[in-house]
Amino acid sequence: MIKKHLFGCSAVLVFMIIARAFIFNNPVSLSDILVVNKVEPQVEQTPNLDNYINTFSFANEEVPIGDAKIEYRMKKALQSHRYANLQTDMLHRKAEKWFPLIEPILKVYGIPEDFKYIPLVESGLRAGTSVKGASGFWQFMPGTARSFGLKVNDAVDERQNMRKSTIAACKYIKSMYAELRSWTLVAAAYNVGDVNLRRQINKQNEDNYFRLKLNRETASYVYKLISMKEIIEKPQKYGYGKKPKLVAATVFRPNGKFIDPISNYDGAQSLKALRD
Repeated sequence: MIKKHLFGCSAVLVFMIIARAFIFNNPVSLSDILVVNKVEPQVEQTPNLDNYINTFSFANEEVPIGDAKIEYRMKKALQSHRYANLQTDMLHRKAEKWFPLIEPILKVYGIPEDFKYIPLVESGLRAGTSVKGASGFWQFMPGTARSFGLKVNDAVDERQNMRKSTIAACKYIKSMYAELRSWTLVAAAYNVGDVNLRRQINKQNEDNYFRLKLNRETASYVYKLISMKEIIEKPQKYGYGKKPKLVAATVFRPNGKFIDPISNYDGAQSLKALRD
């Protein structure tokens, strides 16, 4: 019995001597132990424009590649919309709230979904009036608003109504496309006015938005729309958090009655009726 205990003690002693020798020959500091569980901070990666310039598009009209000036404008617009520069995700929260209302209306009128980014660029999806008199989510001037069915007077201003102003915007956009036949030109015309844009097209004999020489704001407008599309659809690539979950555009009241926010919140009209 004593021999068995002596044998066990000897084995433990030998193990301790070997372990001690290993530790002294291979010292492990506290910092070495802690680094195993160290979480490296995520560093925002600046997108490499050269790798995916040919993937940028607006309403399925691609940004031309191989032109240094075009690539510079695209890169500059993307840079200005990164989280590092904006320092807020307010635009994502606004998109999460309003896109489910805007998207179905665009679809009814046959307008490409990318036009939902216009009110983000124009107003940040906020109702309000500019110093020039443009007002509402889509920033309509009073005359243009009235031309496309909105009431604008001392008593009421339907430019502040998202549903009605989006319907008016669709009618306006569709009317411009009938003449310009290019969605990027329509977007530019939304910024500068269709009459002014047609004047430049005729003067320069050029009908490609990316090749036209326009004022600084209009020349950068479509690039801003594409950048807005990028940060909303791929937020983490540009330093934002997770992509917001866009809720459905239909809800139910507690009593079970169906609400259709597209058709004046009462479920009485169908989407097709919006065309009338």
